[in-house]
Amino acid sequence: MNFSGFFCSVRKNPLSFFFFFVGLGIILFVAGTLFNLLFKTLFLNTDNFYKVMQDETVLRSIWLTMYTSFLATIIAMIFGIPLAYVLARHDFPFKQVIESFIDIPIIIPHTVAGIALFSLLMKRGAIGGFFESIGIVFQDSMWGVVAAMLFVSYPFFVNAAKDGFASVNPNYENVARTLGASQTHAFLHITLPLSLRHVISGAIMSWARGVSEFGAVVVIAYYPMIASTLILYRFNTGGLSESQPIAVLLIIMCFITFMALRLVSKKKW
Repeated sequence: MNFSGFFCSVRKNPLSFFFFFVGLGIILFVAGTLFNLLFKTLFLNTDNFYKVMQDETVLRSIWLTMYTSFLATIIAMIFGIPLAYVLARHDFPFKQVIESFIDIPIIIPHTVAGIALFSLLMKRGAIGGFFESIGIVFQDSMWGVVAAMLFVSYPFFVNAAKDGFASVNPNYENVARTLGASQTHAFLHITLPLSLRHVISGAIMSWARGVSEFGAVVVIAYYPMIASTLILYRFNTGGLSESQPIAVLLIIMCFITFMALRLVSKKKW
């Protein structure tokens, strides 16, 4: 629907007309906040922004942020797709308990998540010590960043995938089974393709949540610095003039990546 058609339909409904302008307030709040930051950096502080774009430390931290969030999303998909499918298709004892554990990372403060992860995965811990013996270190390492991002972002993927699987009529799988298809074949060729848009949307939200994480990461892996950690460090040492350009560069790169992924998710599969 074009804009003229939208406004005509809204004007015919006084309540929708009122709700539209009330709801527009939150959009103006977000847009105004971001525009203020972008304007001050791109127009009033241009030299610092160009300097940041050539700063290898900044570029490495942004690349590390996106890469580690990508790894966390892949891990969430590997373990989350089977879990989401079972939750969508079956009722069993303690199902609500499992669903509660899925949602816990959304509820608890992420510094608490970071402390819990540090306690489990630190070098002196039982689990962290075992992984260290096979060459995987979480404390102040890239894998610590991945673990923190995975902890806070996997609920977004699992819940979206579960909704996608639940939206597919199980009779489609049953018909495929009667025609000789195995359960795995029916899942891979019927259920998964039909719910692929939900899976992709969940992966995008999981990736975006990982990129934005700070609290859990800074506890278990202050180094190597991801973008959010570096922004705080530059703010503490150099103020807004040092931290604002990094924030703007991260916003621009994330916006471009996010829009590209959104376009992919809207594609008809």
